[in-house]
Amino acid sequence: MSLRRSIRHEDQIYFLTMTIVQWADVFSRKRNQDIILNSLDYCSEKKGLCIYSWVIMSNHIHLIARAEKNDLSGAIRDLKKHTAAELFKSVQQNTESRKGWMNWLFTQAAKKSNEHKDFQIWQKGNHAELLETNLFYDQKLNYVHLNPVRAGLVNEPNE
Repeated sequence: MSLRRSIRHEDQIYFLTMTIVQWADVFSRKRNQDIILNSLDYCSEKKGLCIYSWVIMSNHIHLIARAEKNDLSGAIRDLKKHTAAELFKSVQQNTESRKGWMNWLFTQAAKKSNEHKDFQIWQKGNHAELLETNLFYDQKLNYVHLNPVRAGLVNEPNE
């Protein structure tokens, strides 16, 4: 993974993009969106993750965040590990019309990762971009707000 897109300054604010393997539309289901929302709340309350802005798209998440305890990498790692398990469980336990395909996709991704896991939900990395200036922060904040509008998921950014 490129150092340019990794978290190098654990105490700083970053724009992060976390993507589902093969860009699968996992978050088209409300129950899976709720897993992310509940996990973000937990990490905010219990792990010191300061979330300035977020958006859940159908197959990825954008966050503008930093960690109070100067361990942003650890907070995001824990978030992804927990949500991966919960999302996989959600596919197994609920009436998911794409269950067979998703199981195949997630197990194939795990086999390719060489990490001896049964499944992989998230792509490796977080496409981390350090927000060093107010201008860059504002650009990324606007991107977070406008991404679902451009994708046709909502009509207005405040939705």
